[in-house]
Amino acid sequence: MNVDTIPDFLAEQRDAAPAELQHLFLSFEDLWERKLWHQLTDALIEFFNHKESAHQRLPFYKTFILTFADKINQLKLVTLALSAASQCRDSQERLSFLEAVAKKVNNPNSQDAYVYATVAVATVKLELKDLEGARKDLDKSEKILDGFDSVETIVHAAFYRVNAEYYQSKLEFASYYRNALLYLACIELNDLTPAERRSRAYDLSIAALVSDTIYNFGELLLHPILESLVKDDAWLRDLLFAFNRGDLAAYDVLAGHISSNPLLAEHRDGLRQKIYLAALTETVFRRPPHDRAMSFRTIAEETKVRPDEIEHLIMKALSLGLLRGSIDQVDEIARINWVQPKVLDMKQIDNMRTRLQDWDSSVFELGNWIEKTGGDVWAA
Repeated sequence: MNVDTIPDFLAEQRDAAPAELQHLFLSFEDLWERKLWHQLTDALIEFFNHKESAHQRLPFYKTFILTFADKINQLKLVTLALSAASQCRDSQERLSFLEAVAKKVNNPNSQDAYVYATVAVATVKLELKDLEGARKDLDKSEKILDGFDSVETIVHAAFYRVNAEYYQSKLEFASYYRNALLYLACIELNDLTPAERRSRAYDLSIAALVSDTIYNFGELLLHPILESLVKDDAWLRDLLFAFNRGDLAAYDVLAGHISSNPLLAEHRDGLRQKIYLAALTETVFRRPPHDRAMSFRTIAEETKVRPDEIEHLIMKALSLGLLRGSIDQVDEIARINWVQPKVLDMKQIDNMRTRLQDWDSSVFELGNWIEKTGGDVWAA
């Protein structure tokens, strides 16, 4: 657009804007004429953040912002472009628009903005079910991000969010779980709406439960996102904590809710094996280190697993790295020397306190015995 027509364009857009936003247009023209690009960019971001500006964002970007796009912070340029893209008619138009934005900022000095735009392109490709194309864009973005010493958190947040969405669409639960938690680490929870927080917490909980490689939910259990699971979803939070402490009784009480979620229902057998493994590791954890030689019969009583399946259960725990030790198949005894650390609830902490008190008493008794038995030696 010819720069001589910019004032006319701004006047036209001012008349079309809501009354409460019209004062901003005077600032736009003033800052543009004085070439105060930084201040103009911030004023435009403020304008775009008003939901009433929605119908003006695309014309503003195409007609006004592109005339000085090379003079402003490229990451903020992409931020403005993303707001404008939300007003495209459909996903195909939005894809073409964002691909042009990514191409525009693909310069050596603005690779962070390029990643930000490329991740946005991947988002639209996921909407269009182009999973292969989205994966290529995400892999390209990840390679660039790995080369940065530091980058704005909004770029990392966008990458982890879209990466999580990709893995969720592929039903790769462990990868989704990891990327979704990394996304939450890059943002303020208050920036999400209550509905978004609830959805994130729900999806993370389901992924943790049905994944065949996640057996330690510590990072999720400690995350405040779980507080979003209230009322109708409270059972899911309770189920996570039941798994964490290997509580078979609580699992049986909550198992009735499993059918309410198709993924949980589909993985019902896997959930049962996972709670058995949790019960096994909890049984070992409760025992002091010198008393971890356990008979198959004892394990069967603790885990409620059939005696003929105990050996397989222990081997599964050893292969997953949940336990370390050996199995005496002849005498049917498992000798465990290590159990995977995990987040403890108050009851488990109290059990640890009791063990520490027992250990303290044993040390005290040993000291008294040494003093009594070796009195003459100490005197000499």
